[in-house]
Formats: sequence, C-alpha cells, structure tokens
Amino acid sequence: MTEDRYSRHRLLREFGSNGQQRIAQTRVFMIGAGGVGCPAALALVESGIAGLVLADADAVDVTNLPRQILHTPDRVGMNKAESAAAALRAVNPAVPVTPVASFMDEARIKELARDCSIIIDASDNFRTRHASNRAAKALGAVLISASAVRFSVQVAVFDFRSGNAPCYQCLFPEDDAEDVKASSVGVLAPVTSIAGMIAAEEALKFAAGLTPASAGSLLILDTLSWDFTRMKIAHDPDCPVCAGYEKP
Repeated sequence: MTEDRYSRHRLLREFGSNGQQRIAQTRVFMIGAGGVGCPAALALVESGIAGLVLADADAVDVTNLPRQILHTPDRVGMNKAESAAAALRAVNPAVPVTPVASFMDEARIKELARDCSIIIDASDNFRTRHASNRAAKALGAVLISASAVRFSVQVAVFDFRSGNAPCYQCLFPEDDAEDVKASSVGVLAPVTSIAGMIAAEEALKFAAGLTPASAGSLLILDTLSWDFTRMKIAHDPDCPVCAGYEKP
C-alpha cells in the first residue's frame, strides 16, 4: 500500500489529519515568482494546498537562476509565473496552479484573490506591497509579506480575518516607502529561500487552523550574524487603510 504523501504532517500533534484536511481546502494567492516566491510556492504545492494563483509579469533572466529555484536555463525569456507553474505541476500535479502574467494593482489583486484565504506578497517593491495590504484588508484575508536583500530576511504577518489588526501601512507608511532591491544592493542566494520558506510555514500554520505567534509581527533575520528579532506591530489608530476598508 502506498504511504500517504502527507503522513509527516499528520504526525504533527499541532496539525494532525484535521490540519492537513484544512490545508487541502486552502487556496493561496501569491505575487512574485522570484527568489522569495519560488521556494514559498514550492513548499505550499508540495504540502497539498487546494490551489495556487501565482502572479508575476516579469520574464526569467539568467541572473535569476542562482536563487529562483523553480526556473531553469531552458526557460530563460519565459514569463516567470508560467515557468514556475510548469515546475510546480511536475512536483504535485494534484494541486491546480494558475499563472497570471501581468502586473498587480489593488483592484486586480482583489479580483484574483477573492476565493483565496491567504495572500503572500513576495514582490520586490513597496507599491505592490501596499496594494496587497489594501486588498487583503478589504477581503478579510491573511497577508504575509516577505522580502530578502543582502543577508537580511523580513517577513511581516497580518491577520485581517477579524478584529482590529495592524496593517502594512501602520508599519511602513506609504509616503515614506523607498525601495531597496536585490538588483541594486545584492542578495546571497540562500537568503531568498529562507524568506520564502518562512512565509510558507506561516501560511501553512494559518491554513491548518493555527494562529501563529508571528501574527501582527515583523520577523527580521540577519543571516550574517544569525540575529533574530520578532517585533510586534503597533496599530496606528489614524491609519488610512485600517480606517477606510471594511470586509465585504
């Protein structure tokens, strides 16, 4: 008899069969099929989620290959979402993966993520992260925002399903946001995978019915020194996003 593919999850006391069943009913929307998005998508699809909608407008470039683990040299020039989807279908054909080869704004995210309970923003710019924040707040979804530059990982986790949770705007006001991209300052290849795997683990905890300790927090990991910080995010009572968007 073939062993259950997800048996190791079922053995976890915190997950069990019920947790894995909940994972199998969870749809995830992800922005970014790059260094952070590729490993996150891989972990989620390998874990048997109900479906993944993966958005990225960029094409695979040769400079992506050291860290964007779903792409291969023969797919250089191919859209990243399409390339990642091809790899993910080979990993677990039972999980539907829908690639979206276009840029994301708030309206488009809300349209594509309406049937998803978790949004992972693995993009590389503050404009998209703020759009994801507004969309997730409006949809009442969980939002996990993950990034990596140089030797540093940052993962922010927001639970908009109920209550008066802080949001990305509370943490990084949009007017003050200034992009720091790996393309200009560099990043060590494994660091992006660490960021993606942290994002995937937190998503799976939510999917299994847990409320991770990271909810409402910013996780910061310096992989050069291995210093780790979990900082609770303070809610801004005057935040325009938290005050101006209600769950539909």
